[in-house]
Amino acid sequence: MLYTDALPDPEYQSEFYQGVPLKRGMAWVVDTILTLILTAIIVPFTAFTALFFLPLLYLLMNTAYRWISLSSSSATPGMRLVAVEFRRADGRAFDGATAFLHTMGYLVSMAFVLPQILSVVMMLLSPKGQGLTDTVLGSVAINKTARY
Repeated sequence: MLYTDALPDPEYQSEFYQGVPLKRGMAWVVDTILTLILTAIIVPFTAFTALFFLPLLYLLMNTAYRWISLSSSSATPGMRLVAVEFRRADGRAFDGATAFLHTMGYLVSMAFVLPQILSVVMMLLSPKGQGLTDTVLGSVAINKTARY
């Protein structure tokens, strides 16, 4: 089923997409810092043995952080700070399954250089500012302050 009218049109409702790629970049920095802080808080509770598998712990924290926050409010804390939220192709907020798929797409993109570069270029050049994962899922990031 196609939801052609469910999302704002970038040509007629540009306020929904204005500045979103830059805001997503700022949100990514905030979310990365918060995830690093959460990871650092956990390390002492493992009697510092987590230092031996720190990259894996960070990956698990990042996955949980993104999935939980996207499931509950369709935005990470960094995205909420800059007033951006995700919407599915049907215009609704993310549910748990969509949040999980988006998180997995993000992790795959981050694991390989070329998909990450492609995703950033797509965000900067596409009319709706969609990255690679957004395009695959049909989701968009929009300004939260703009309303239908």
